Amino acid sequence: MPQPPEPAADHRAAGPADLVVEGCTALVHDAAGEVAFAEDAGIVVRAGAIAAVTSAAEAARVPAAERIDARGQIAMPGLVNCHTHAPMVFLRGFAEDVPVEEWFNDWIWPVESNLTDRDVELGALLACAEMIRGGVTTFADHYFAMDRVADAVAATGLRAVLGLAYFSSQGPAGRDASLEFALRRAGGADGRITTCLAPHAPYTVTDADLRATARLAREHGLLVHLHAAENREQTETSLARHGRTPVEVLQRCGLLDTEVLIAHGTGLTDDDVALLGRAPAAGVATAPRGYLKFGWDPTPVRALHAAGVPVGLATDGAASNNTLDVWESMALTALVQKSAERDASWATARQVLHHATTQSARVVGLGDRVGSLAPGRRADLILVDLTGPHTQPVHDLAATLVHSARAGDVRTTVVDGRVLMRDRRLLTVDVAEVAAELAPRLAALTERGHGRRIQRYDT
Repeated sequence: MPQPPEPAADHRAAGPADLVVEGCTALVHDAAGEVAFAEDAGIVVRAGAIAAVTSAAEAARVPAAERIDARGQIAMPGLVNCHTHAPMVFLRGFAEDVPVEEWFNDWIWPVESNLTDRDVELGALLACAEMIRGGVTTFADHYFAMDRVADAVAATGLRAVLGLAYFSSQGPAGRDASLEFALRRAGGADGRITTCLAPHAPYTVTDADLRATARLAREHGLLVHLHAAENREQTETSLARHGRTPVEVLQRCGLLDTEVLIAHGTGLTDDDVALLGRAPAAGVATAPRGYLKFGWDPTPVRALHAAGVPVGLATDGAASNNTLDVWESMALTALVQKSAERDASWATARQVLHHATTQSARVVGLGDRVGSLAPGRRADLILVDLTGPHTQPVHDLAATLVHSARAGDVRTTVVDGRVLMRDRRLLTVDVAEVAAELAPRLAALTERGHGRRIQRYDT
């Protein structure tokens, strides 16, 4: 097992740290970027960043304002949920066992026409609580009323990449609002909020709007976060109607020349994968549970890997996924990919942990800030307790984390050096209070008899 390096003597003379984590086994990345584990480690945090990953003995000698005894626990980079619609927790279990066309047209989009800003904020607060408890420290969100989501991020202490979704049916105002939000809220919550442009998808946003979005992204240095090639049917319909796949539409409109996050991509063709491989900064988010529910193909992770395209893990919204549990996404990614490729040696536990950490950070545009426990990275970390009967004995630590551990095994969640949950107790959000306010609003929110919908699903 690798051992954490000893810091220089002047590190101890730098004054009290803000936080010291002692006695853990730390998930680190070696010089080649591969996942490894450092036993009997300590983590020193100063000014919201990791100052040192060292030995437990060395960390014990560093004075600190706050200390956590993590003996018997695994320290990991906080998980990244690369694509979700966080406020949609209010529709968890609402639209079940229906095809995707009916799911959108008869259930989700009629209900979303009822949304108030307060509904969105309450949903976002509940989602943030769920993610903190599940060890997610960063999430990429693509939804409406995003000022309220940003407020929830600021209040709960999480990190997020936020984009105000828009459709071309809104006219120029939709695209303008997405840009205005991105520019106004960038760097909010003490730098924990990053913003992006968020066109919904090639089948709901015109080529003209996509071209304009690409231009604005280049002009302002913004990530573009959108759905594309969500399933095979979307790709086939796009080819029939336009003679191009959704990814070829993005390429023609200039979006593949920007930093772009593509959600799902289960309908990618071999040529699409090659296009993404040539793009300077394209990434894909995969959310396997929803694909299983809708009967879709899996994201072609192996082909994307071979093309050099990073793939991050996601949950999508809880309306389709029922949960914001990235641990489940890890396990399902490993299992689904092995099945799809008919190769038990593919999608190993260490490979999937790499997707969940450094690759997920790259996909959301934060690869230089989060995703690994290393000096200079933001102090976004979690402590995982593997003493439960479902995780014992531990023969292979990586396999235990991916295939046996659960979200409920996360004991402590830290973002920017601030403890948001300690020993399973949430410190920044009152779930009972949020749920109590949300409950009486659900009847009005879920009314579908008015005949309205925000959009029509017709790929």
